[in-house]
Amino acid sequence: MTIQRPRPFGQNYAFVVIAVVFLALLVSAGMRATPGVLMLPLGRAFGWSRDSISTAAAVGILLYGLMGPFAAALMQRFGIRRVLLIALSVMVLAAAGSAAMTRPWQLLLSWGVLSGAGTGCVAVVLGATVVGRWFSSHRGLVMGLLTASTATGTLIFLPGLAAIAEYAGWRAVVLTIAACCLALLPLVLWLLPERPADIGLVRYGAGPDEAADAGAASGNLFALTLGALRRASRRGAFWYLFATFFVCGFTTNGLIGTHFIALCGDHGIPEVRAAGLLAMMGIFDLFGTTASGWLTDRVDPRKLLFAYYGLRGLSLIYLPYSDFSLYSLSLFGVFYGLDWIATVPPTLRLTTDAFGERDAPVVFGWVVAGHQVGAAAAAFMAGVLRVQLGSYLMPFVVAGATGVAAAFLALRIRRRNDDAPLALASEAA
Repeated sequence: MTIQRPRPFGQNYAFVVIAVVFLALLVSAGMRATPGVLMLPLGRAFGWSRDSISTAAAVGILLYGLMGPFAAALMQRFGIRRVLLIALSVMVLAAAGSAAMTRPWQLLLSWGVLSGAGTGCVAVVLGATVVGRWFSSHRGLVMGLLTASTATGTLIFLPGLAAIAEYAGWRAVVLTIAACCLALLPLVLWLLPERPADIGLVRYGAGPDEAADAGAASGNLFALTLGALRRASRRGAFWYLFATFFVCGFTTNGLIGTHFIALCGDHGIPEVRAAGLLAMMGIFDLFGTTASGWLTDRVDPRKLLFAYYGLRGLSLIYLPYSDFSLYSLSLFGVFYGLDWIATVPPTLRLTTDAFGERDAPVVFGWVVAGHQVGAAAAAFMAGVLRVQLGSYLMPFVVAGATGVAAAFLALRIRRRNDDAPLALASEAA
């Protein structure tokens, strides 16, 4: 192995890596949130219906999730930096190319297919892979910080993009996103080594006897990805994790992320103000997800998921029955924001505990695929029901009920160390 030139900060260079990945995840989150900002402006500009725009958003969300396990395998096989550079280039192409669109199929191609494929590689799986490669301790806290980049992306991008859409039009919105993705390319190229050993370091917090990272995985990409799925699918823990994360996506990105601004528009609330409410959720989720990472290192993650999903479900059932006043929406924003993606650190911890560090990144990619299948289903379902029923009441009640169900499913997830007493008892018998 050829060691690259030494970097500053010594062992703390791991936090430089985290900062670069945080920015990449932040911009990716902003790109995934953009269809929600574009829904009303595109409807006014081209007369496209909400269900057709929702279909493009749903395809993007679905591909974003389905890319997860393959992105994890790609990073193991070809390296994090190379995959990230290619993904960011695809995101630039998708956003910049969409400025010339005039037909719904072009929206589907740019903000469905290309956006989904690009952002699918710049997602939670990227954070999980980087944390596993660069950190030996404090993984829950660091994963919480990276996951919170989604909230920060919402905080930074949504109000600004909504204002740009209102005063400069939708084309200025997509070009802004393209410029942000383009600006990240040199940062990734210059500041992101492939692994600690490449710059003469070990993982942050590693003990003196801890083995070094094994390096790039060998073998066929599909064999790596599908092999991990085959091993995981034999255990009930995988299906409980998949089901609960399906509900996570169903109740966040797909519903609130795609339709919240349009829901507020139905009640006479301007787009910029509605985007500001989403940004407020982002502020509180920044704290909630980071705190969730800290708690995951100390509390049974199943109990955390029970609380997160249960409270989220109740809040979604409450929202359509509220009076949509500043007080009620602010109350919902604070409550929901604290819980937005707090589920990620405990879900990753349970995945690692159940399937081990070798398979965990790819298995977690498949679990994230469930998240995005749920998000795509909610984005499509809410758009269709809004057109057919004339309101968002039914989609929100259905989503809330799934949240309550997921709370109880989370308690049934078994970890590898939970199976040990059962195995010992079986051997004794």
